[in-house]
Amino acid sequence: MEPMITGYQRIAANRYREALGLYYEAFVVGDLFEHRPGRTVTELDNIWQSLINMNNHPSHVDAHYAQHTEFGRLLVNSSVTLAIISGMTVSTLSARAIANLGWDEIRLPNPVFAGDTLYAESEVLTKRLSVSRPGQGIVTVRVTGRNQDGLSVITYRRTFLVPCEASSQSCQIG
Repeated sequence: MEPMITGYQRIAANRYREALGLYYEAFVVGDLFEHRPGRTVTELDNIWQSLINMNNHPSHVDAHYAQHTEFGRLLVNSSVTLAIISGMTVSTLSARAIANLGWDEIRLPNPVFAGDTLYAESEVLTKRLSVSRPGQGIVTVRVTGRNQDGLSVITYRRTFLVPCEASSQSCQIG
């Protein structure tokens, strides 16, 4: 019997392909996924993304201005935080997704600064088979982003549509 190699799909003798993302059946309500590696946010990340998003609030792009705020330094734009944390979850949660259905209840309990390292975790909250799209299911997770000190910097609920595994009979509606 051949050993099981996690995270890869055997495509030929002695040949494997990375298999990112999960099928519907692999999501279990209550499971918690820690997404790694972490990602250190740079000042350049913040400036570029702030300008790309046309969010030129001086607390994000003007270091002199930011020195005179309650934070005393540039504050990382919250859309940067959302993008990084959301991106960190893709290889596990939605690399096989058919559609992202939405983000809800986004909260930003603590600020992020250049030099902070962010980590993400996702808890499976609900899952159900799609009524209108046989062979597919809807999964909702709670994502939490934390900094290097363990402080929560962002939380949100995310819902996405994923396929059932082709060989699965549990996803057939009828």
